[in-house]
Amino acid sequence: MKTHSRILSILNANCLDFSITGLRTFNLSEVILAKDLEFQLPTNIRLGHLAEKIVSELIKSSTNYRVLYENIQIIENKKTIGEIDFIIKEIASGQVIHLELAYKFYLFDPSLSSKPINNWIGPNRNDSLREKLEKLKRKQLPLLYHNCAKAKFNNIKIDEVSQAICLLVSLFVPYEYKGSFSPIYEKAIQGFYLNFATFASLDNSGKEYHLPPKKEWGMNPSENENWTDFTGVENFIKASMKEKQASLCWQKCKDSYLAFFIVWW
Repeated sequence: MKTHSRILSILNANCLDFSITGLRTFNLSEVILAKDLEFQLPTNIRLGHLAEKIVSELIKSSTNYRVLYENIQIIENKKTIGEIDFIIKEIASGQVIHLELAYKFYLFDPSLSSKPINNWIGPNRNDSLREKLEKLKRKQLPLLYHNCAKAKFNNIKIDEVSQAICLLVSLFVPYEYKGSFSPIYEKAIQGFYLNFATFASLDNSGKEYHLPPKKEWGMNPSENENWTDFTGVENFIKASMKEKQASLCWQKCKDSYLAFFIVWW
């Protein structure tokens, strides 16, 4: 994995704003960096934790914010009841911010509802944007005010801490979908999704493919150097379909690149 490309993919990821979430947004564009960053990334953690590590390093390297706390587990009666991602401080104003971060991939299923907010689901249909927002509102943000959290942060005034979320998303719509979206959704759309039969029918000799591991999801396909033909990915995709695991696929055709999910449902 190219470290610099992975960092840039997080820094430049689309962030859903208040018009969608109903929550104050912390956009990574607010972070002022003195220079391009290149830092060591751990190799043995999941994508979500990798994104947290990158955001942590970005904030620590910024000239306008400071990290006060990160990844603080809140424990009650010897049981972990939640974790607070970040407590950061804006240097100029002195404002302390409780920041919750998420890096998510959602697919639009128009059959679910007439309200777009209800139609963004995980690639394997086991999570959704609506559920994530509910968890943020009802569990993760209120955690700051739990008595056990107050004991952890006894050197800051909890009542003066503001709260914000950084919900970074890559969105995918059905293949050849003709519907329209609000601009905030539109700019986050990174590609489409289809089933294996449709994928196979679209193959031709001019196309090459790569199935990125999950730690590379969201990176720019054009920076990938290893490509194969349809037979090079066919068996892996079929096995994933049997296990009800959607595959992210990158496609190269001459100088054109696409990212799309092949789904089992």
